[in-house]
Amino acid sequence: QVQLVESGGGFVQPGGSLRLSCAASRSTLTFVAMAWYRQAPGKERELVARIRSNGFTEYGDVVKGRFSISRDRNTMYLQMNDLQPEDTADYFCNAHVSYVEQYWGQGTQVTVSS
Repeated sequence: QVQLVESGGGFVQPGGSLRLSCAASRSTLTFVAMAWYRQAPGKERELVARIRSNGFTEYGDVVKGRFSISRDRNTMYLQMNDLQPEDTADYFCNAHVSYVEQYWGQGTQVTVSS
């Protein structure tokens, strides 16, 4: 069993920055992949960024160049810069322990507004 706990969300003005954290109950190195997803009201959950076990990272087109994903032994991070109102959403931590088993955190809310 894996537990994932997000933190770092909050309110920020356009152009501002936030760093989200996802604390895992075991080493992030043991995961096949970890990712950040987000879901805005009325929209489908979408991939924000992914980091694979080999360290390779991928980003959704709308956040590329503004967001950066990273991890240490027990925590995955999402550095979010130049935040825009359209980034407002609930952000979720995801981890695959295999290609057929995955876990989700409860989410952390990010609101970007002036």
